Amino acid sequence: MRVIIISGGNIDEDFALDFLKNERYDRIIVADKGMEFCWRNNIQMDEIVGDFDSADPQILSYYKEQDVLIHTLCPQKDDSDTQSALSLARAAGATEVILLGGTGTRLDHVWANVQLAAYCQKEGTKFRIYDAHNYMSVWTEPFTLEREEQFGTYVSFYSLGNCVRDLTLSGFKYALNGHCLKNTDSGLTVSNEIVEEKARVTFTDGMLLMIQSRD
Repeated sequence: MRVIIISGGNIDEDFALDFLKNERYDRIIVADKGMEFCWRNNIQMDEIVGDFDSADPQILSYYKEQDVLIHTLCPQKDDSDTQSALSLARAAGATEVILLGGTGTRLDHVWANVQLAAYCQKEGTKFRIYDAHNYMSVWTEPFTLEREEQFGTYVSFYSLGNCVRDLTLSGFKYALNGHCLKNTDSGLTVSNEIVEEKARVTFTDGMLLMIQSRD
């Protein structure tokens, strides 16, 4: 099952609407203020979750009259609204979760969402974060990238732990062979580019964050 979570961060509406039009998904779960984007664009969702401390009360009242399941959380809670939406998605049987509205000016929230991606990868659920300029994903095993399918121009890699062991990048402008990528390697794997039809990323251990970006 493929679930889209729409959260309350910055959303480029043209990008998000195009994304929803062209992507296949089985369910939409909205986290708190993300419902305002859905309301403006008449997007049908299945569930809304949040403490609604920053949401428009009139829009919340509107959805209470619709056939939408609403989960109201206590503002003093351990989980973020997005994490609660993720819990609902996983409970529904999601095998892949895509997050829209997960980035913005609050870097603490952005980093929390990256950590959600790492958590999901450990638990066997794919978790992807998209905005108009970036696509973020976390990997624990080797993978291949198709140049014609890449998001933007640049591909960057970061360690989400002590070391991504034996990291090898082939098919990239800047190749790498058997490197131990640490979270203190500040710029070694930033802003690479795919130069062949297929690029291969291999490593033997660790958790790798990939960010594909476009200006």
